[in-house]
Amino acid sequence: MLSRPARAATRRVLVVGGGPAGLAAALALAGAATVAHAHGCPGEMRTIDAKLDTKPQLSAENAEKVKKLRADGEAAHKAGNHGESMRLLAEAKKLLGI
Repeated sequence: MLSRPARAATRRVLVVGGGPAGLAAALALAGAATVAHAHGCPGEMRTIDAKLDTKPQLSAENAEKVKKLRADGEAAHKAGNHGESMRLLAEAKKLLGI
């Protein structure tokens, strides 16, 4: 299944370009959108890890939440669920004040 941005790009190209060439272009755009979105997850994880390395002032409860969100975000990324991964990682970043 294509991501929401990829589906939208596919529809735009098919409407504008049409035919086999338009379909090829749509698929290329869809793949690029998916790959670009996937590369966001590792960067977010590195950002969280870097902040954790500085030993931020967090309550024990929030520190555990951040670690769980980070781990769950990585698991979602590895499972190919990049939207959920980004959501979880964003929540961890919010708790870290990033």
